Amino acid sequence: MVGCKNDEDEPIATTVTAGTLSGGPFSFTVDGIPDMVTNITLDATNLFGSLQTFVITDDSKNILGLPPNMAALEGVDFDGAGVGSCYIYHLAYEEGLSGLEPGMNLDNLNGDFALSNFLMVSRSGLDAGTLVGGPFEFLVDGIPDMVTELSLDDSQLNGDMQTYVITDDMGGILGLPPTLEAVLGVDFDGAGEGTCFIYHLTYSGTLMGLEAGMNINDFQGEFDLSNSIEVNRVGLDAGLLSGGPYEFVVDGKTDNVTSLSFDGSNVNGELSSFVITDADLNILELPPTLEAVKGVDFDGAGVGVCLIWHISYQEGLMGLEAGGNAAALNGVFALSNSIEVNRLALNAGKLEGGPYEFTVDGSPDMATGLSLDASGLNGSNQRFIITDADLNILGLPPTLEAAKGVDFDAAGEGICLIWHITYEDDIMGLEAGANAGNLQGNFALSNSIMVTRNALNAGALEGGPFMFTVDGTPDMVSGITLDETDLNGMKQTYVITDDSGKILGLPPTLEAVEGVDFDGAGVGICFIWHLTYSDGLMGLEPGMNTADLDGYFDFSNSIQVTRMAMAD
Repeated sequence: MVGCKNDEDEPIATTVTAGTLSGGPFSFTVDGIPDMVTNITLDATNLFGSLQTFVITDDSKNILGLPPNMAALEGVDFDGAGVGSCYIYHLAYEEGLSGLEPGMNLDNLNGDFALSNFLMVSRSGLDAGTLVGGPFEFLVDGIPDMVTELSLDDSQLNGDMQTYVITDDMGGILGLPPTLEAVLGVDFDGAGEGTCFIYHLTYSGTLMGLEAGMNINDFQGEFDLSNSIEVNRVGLDAGLLSGGPYEFVVDGKTDNVTSLSFDGSNVNGELSSFVITDADLNILELPPTLEAVKGVDFDGAGVGVCLIWHISYQEGLMGLEAGGNAAALNGVFALSNSIEVNRLALNAGKLEGGPYEFTVDGSPDMATGLSLDASGLNGSNQRFIITDADLNILGLPPTLEAAKGVDFDAAGEGICLIWHITYEDDIMGLEAGANAGNLQGNFALSNSIMVTRNALNAGALEGGPFMFTVDGTPDMVSGITLDETDLNGMKQTYVITDDSGKILGLPPTLEAVEGVDFDGAGVGICFIWHLTYSDGLMGLEPGMNTADLDGYFDFSNSIQVTRMAMAD
């Protein structure tokens, strides 16, 4: 710049200088409490420049403020700038300097100016220190679990107030132990299974949300949390069973779960055992080892469902005994997954077809539509059984084809039952002449199919009796009817006999009967019958006697016709 003149009136050149700042460096904690610099001095001995100001920048020389004098500089609250570093300069300059405004950068100043040395202002955040120790893993087993060897490195700790915070894995505050000793006294077993985190907290002023039941993510105020120490609270683990499910037939043969395996890599707890229950969790047996489980004969338990478990438990478990119920166990324990053992009854399948109704008439009668649904069939041996209504065994067809080939006509009238049986080698009483109700051993019978064998039925005649006088005037019966409700048989005819059974006539129809002139037979007694019969009937002709008929036949009731002589 141009200063005063010498005697020759020549200008004297002067250089702009900003002086020298003294003081600091300054270090503040950003904690909501105002932080001002003090005891800064400016050595202006060599200060030159028409204009001066103080300049505050960040660590990239961006201009944050331009305090015009020392008083204004010492009134700046550096806490409000947040965490970081500031630099204080003194600036001397001449008119025309451009770029001197907040938001601009010192490196972009353009004009005649000089900057002093700078003073650093370091604005540090709150520091809660560093926790050392863990992570910790405890077994939730009713025994107190405390963290040990936990410590706090407080070399960088600042802030007005401190406490410890214990949260769950979502940040929910469970407790606020005031000291490290209090943290070391916390029993984490009582919190049950899950994960806890231990923090150290430092804060200044009023911190909102710092209470049990709140969440650390909702804190409002000036604070800092340390690193966290994880406390994993693990439940009892009974391991993992593999194998099955198993399905056995209760047939008198030993059934074992030989392929069962057990992964005990994560098993914990003081004591362990295997448990076998029924479907309602009633305890049937407590095998101590896997080998003992594999030796259990499930056939002996009868039909039903068993469940195999592994249990891990602590001393004092109540109810772990045969006859107890696994749902009523009381204490500290864990059950593994269960393996199902389904014990099936012998199943003889299901017969379909019928019921059948045949007439015992000399013609073969077979149950041709009989079939067996074998979808649930099991057992070592099978065959069919034919019994009477009292379960007496009449026949033992070995196959369905054999059962369908049985001629039920030959058994005469009555009722037969067809069964299918499945059985083991120990069965007793399975023979013709024995009774199915007395079978002994391991077996099952299917449903039965009824075969009804009806006798021939000639129906029922209604009408009469008739009484005529032998007087040369034709005498015919009338008003006779035949009730055919139960009529069966291949062939039918009417039969007129005398009172000794001698066949006098064979009218084929009821109309033919009513056309017979009984006056011509003379004095005596006749009987009218209805006859049903099968092919091959022997002796059915006039002059023969009904007592001598040979074959399959049936007579209805008779209608009497009395032929009286004329009175003298």
